[in-house]
Amino acid sequence: MQANGLDERTNLLVEEYSTSGRLDNITQVMSIHTQYLESFLRSQFYMLRMDGPLPLPYRHYIAIMAAARHQCSYLINMHVDEFLKTGGIAEWLNGLEYIPQRLKNLNEINKLLAHRPWLITKEHIQKLVKTGENNWSLPELVHAVVLLAHYHALASFVFGSGINPERDPDTSNGVRLIAVNNFCVCDLANDNNIENASLTSSNFGIADSLSELEALMERMKRLQEDKEDEEASQEEMATRFEKEKKESLLVISGAFDDEIVSTDVSRYIEDPGFGYKDFARRGEDHLPTFRAQDYTWENHGFSLVNRLYSDIGHLLDEKFRMVYNLTYNTMATHEDVDTTMLRRALFNYVHCMYGIRYDDYDYGEVNQLLERSLKVYIKTVTCYPERTTKRMYDSYWRQFKHSEKVHVNLLLMEARMQAELLYALRAITRHLT
Repeated sequence: MQANGLDERTNLLVEEYSTSGRLDNITQVMSIHTQYLESFLRSQFYMLRMDGPLPLPYRHYIAIMAAARHQCSYLINMHVDEFLKTGGIAEWLNGLEYIPQRLKNLNEINKLLAHRPWLITKEHIQKLVKTGENNWSLPELVHAVVLLAHYHALASFVFGSGINPERDPDTSNGVRLIAVNNFCVCDLANDNNIENASLTSSNFGIADSLSELEALMERMKRLQEDKEDEEASQEEMATRFEKEKKESLLVISGAFDDEIVSTDVSRYIEDPGFGYKDFARRGEDHLPTFRAQDYTWENHGFSLVNRLYSDIGHLLDEKFRMVYNLTYNTMATHEDVDTTMLRRALFNYVHCMYGIRYDDYDYGEVNQLLERSLKVYIKTVTCYPERTTKRMYDSYWRQFKHSEKVHVNLLLMEARMQAELLYALRAITRHLT
């Protein structure tokens, strides 16, 4: 093929293959959205391979530790290879008891960031930076936190898009390398429409799912008109947030209390039973809501990251903006649609589950725009990605294309990463002040 005949997407994939020597399924699925993929690869390449506070093998081991919190064998296997290639000590791969105390000390923050980031305090930061010979410098710690948040969120994308090996009791180590729940990477990457089989196999016919789409568009139009008519008061907005936060409790993604963690994964985890706990659960000490205005990515997080780990702030900021603003102005079969409202609802709903509230956002929109099956999907992919099933993926927005659902997964991934970073960076800021 002539180089000038290649389209932008192929160019990008060729470039990635020549840089890293591999073209993994994550890259192929993300390549549906080339603009986003470019900024994703730039930031990932920077945190893994460019000059930075941490030695290369440490970076890959931290990626393994992060992916293990969600039992993401796909990412673990990928970084085990990279860890060895960059000169990592093979013995460390036997498990956490074989690694230096310094790395072991990251267990607590890894666990909290992955499942309950609102519990991170400046005391956790102090413990890491003031532990004598095993202490972390602040630049090293910021590099580690960025890697942990990146790989927790990437595990959400991997499971949400079905590009993960699934557990199989018939194999010796409980893992076989096939796409989960029969997702086909080629379907996703080629943006084949979601098979109508998934529509007819349920009680919903095509007509139902089409009217579902029309109803969603109608609600968007109505919300837009209401907005122009009158603004809700600050008190009303606060009440709507609390209501949405409490309701997110009732969104259950299935009971999986006794999940079996394969030894391949468990060797990299401490306290495997520790998981996401609803931020708003009643009857517990009331945790304060994180008011986004008090500590924003743009005004606080970005400059702190950039100061301690140069340039990563710019790369992350570009990636957050890219995914938030990415649009093709289409919704399933409709063109010239302004999807801003929908994208914002997805992003803010993830932050709501983490207790983060935007004063200027009306959380009534979340309730209007995100149907229950979509909320179940969002909560599962964000908080318990290892439980995601193909049925969940198929059950929401049944007339939408794969590319649109991959776009949803990108939004969820970046919203999750930003939420984790906000809590960790706020704790670092408090440690510094």
